[in-house]
Amino acid sequence: MLCLIASSSPSPSPSLPPRPSRPAADRPGPGISGGGNVRLSAVPAPSSLRWSWPRKAKSKFSVPVSAPRDYTMATAEDGFGDLPIYNLDPKFAGFKDHFSYRMKKYLEQKHSIEKYEGGLEEFSKGYLKFGINTENDATVYREWAPAAKDAQLIGDFNNWNGSGHRMTKDNFGVWSIRISHVNGKPAIPHNSKVKFRFHRGDGLWVDRVPAWIRYATFDASKFGAPYDGVHWDPPTGERYVFKHPRPRKPDAPRIYEAHVGMSGEKPEVSTYREFADNVLPRIKANNYNTVQLMAIMEHSYYASFGYHVTNFFAVSSRSGTPEDLKYLVDKAHSLGLRVLMDVVHSHASSNMTDGLNGYDVGQNTQESYFHTGERGYHKLWDSRLFNYANWEVLRYLLSNLRYWMDEFMFDGFRFDGVTSMLYNHHGINMSFAGNYKEYFGLDTDVDAVVYMMLANHLMHKILPEATVVAEDVSGMPVLCRSVDEGGVGFDYRLAMAIPDRWIDYLKNKDDLEWSMSAIAHTLTNRRYTEKCIAYAESHDQSIVGDKTMAFLLMDKEMYTGMSDLQPASPTIDRGIALQKMIHFITMALGGDGYLNFMGNEFGHPEWIDFPREGNNWSYDKCRRQWSLSDIDHLRYKYMNAFDQAMNALDDKFSFLSSSKQIVSDMNEEKKIIVFERGDLVFVFNFHPSKTYDG
Repeated sequence: MLCLIASSSPSPSPSLPPRPSRPAADRPGPGISGGGNVRLSAVPAPSSLRWSWPRKAKSKFSVPVSAPRDYTMATAEDGFGDLPIYNLDPKFAGFKDHFSYRMKKYLEQKHSIEKYEGGLEEFSKGYLKFGINTENDATVYREWAPAAKDAQLIGDFNNWNGSGHRMTKDNFGVWSIRISHVNGKPAIPHNSKVKFRFHRGDGLWVDRVPAWIRYATFDASKFGAPYDGVHWDPPTGERYVFKHPRPRKPDAPRIYEAHVGMSGEKPEVSTYREFADNVLPRIKANNYNTVQLMAIMEHSYYASFGYHVTNFFAVSSRSGTPEDLKYLVDKAHSLGLRVLMDVVHSHASSNMTDGLNGYDVGQNTQESYFHTGERGYHKLWDSRLFNYANWEVLRYLLSNLRYWMDEFMFDGFRFDGVTSMLYNHHGINMSFAGNYKEYFGLDTDVDAVVYMMLANHLMHKILPEATVVAEDVSGMPVLCRSVDEGGVGFDYRLAMAIPDRWIDYLKNKDDLEWSMSAIAHTLTNRRYTEKCIAYAESHDQSIVGDKTMAFLLMDKEMYTGMSDLQPASPTIDRGIALQKMIHFITMALGGDGYLNFMGNEFGHPEWIDFPREGNNWSYDKCRRQWSLSDIDHLRYKYMNAFDQAMNALDDKFSFLSSSKQIVSDMNEEKKIIVFERGDLVFVFNFHPSKTYDG
């Protein structure tokens, strides 16, 4: 049971009462707290006492209201002893050397780019120089491959014979060729296949997909067929022209996480246009304001969920062409939906034939996209790790962000695998306890941090209303403070400890064993000066080997007990109630934004399993059964309607963006949680059999 009421009078804003400090060993494991006593937390309180963070905190941890100093104009010798982040948390003072070092490295890199490339904005237009582009009356192709001893451009246009199209190399390892137009037309036709052929230096020639290619395809009729680069330069009449402006940035994002390929009901790969026409209207009807698209960058292994990227500038061809994706984004904008892209800059596929890894032929790290040896390989992901200190790696990745924003009108990104980027240990076998030494020391990969600072500065310079979300499980402090303040510059981080709490309870505890204080603590355990996206379940929680939350709750009874034409069993009654309550309390108390994965709004059953050898290449669990929520006599419609109402409530009262959050009761015996958020009072009763009045 749950209820909520609107407050009848303006809410008080008392300052936070003192709390005893907690030893590091007593803090939770992997979470989002970032340690220290500046976390926003629920504590048991008598009924006469309520507390909240005021809109402008008056404690010693308050955020300064004066205009921040512009550190982008500072010199590396400044020392940075007065970075604004030091006013957020007195513990930061003990790590001034670390903050000064990384700010110095950031400014040195930024100033070098300004000196030699004309600034970050010009530097990030690399896709207009590298790869295949038209310059005046010729086609020009450039590729950074310093380890190559000789190179050719091959493809359909020259019958895959590169002897007449040898390339030349400059002092920076960039190979290039200029091919004049023929009879006023490009020598390399639109939609024709191309590859970069180069001599490795050991007597062998190898063919690779161009690193900056904008489209790549494979022969679907042949198992394991390699990808070919495809020159994508449609004539003016075939290019998609955007018709609708970007929607304004919402005060709080309500994000619908989606995978286009598995978004159809049929057991097949769905297309961008099908998603735009069939799924976007559903997202709009459920009152979400943002769509987050997974698996957009080309990946040769479909079952990687898009996280083993092979071609960073290429739209995944399984679902259509670049023009089809533009249609999707424009359609979303027409519905008032912003669109974020799941971007993977934390690692790259180890695929040699199709991906960026094919350019690594044993050269030193200065001449490669990746680190060498163990440092260049992620042993858990079987993937390659970027050398973020390399000039051309920075050009490649920053231009990649700019490309998706400029050419496809994406409104921001969700950065995958940020924990792996932040630390030299990549978070492997780490349980972050909240000790600041875990975040600011020799384990930190400062080169990667500097890259993310450059990226966030660039994205917000290009599009001030960009939304950039970090997937970080470590809870690194100031990850979501601006670069000018001394932070890394993200707008939000994912509250990754929340789904872990729910899954633990659903799998391991009886209803009466659920701790109300533990639930409230998990939902409020965050740094109050940094924003979080809360979620009860994302795609991660339903991958094969696990189940959606609804299926965890109701399991096999979902196959027989979801019809309204018969009485609901206790399992179905409990499951639908908890599905609603868990998602709603997560939204209302867990963060400053909310996320839901496609289909979970109506309690999608079972799990996700991409076609693979182990399931005989079946698409049965790699689709969304929308009809379940559309059939009137099935109970899925109730969960869907509740999801609509949750989002509509935030539309009306804007509680997600409110800094007022007061937890006033966590009754373990009655299993009740009571709190205020914004102008609303929320009452949740988690008791499996008792109801209460008053």
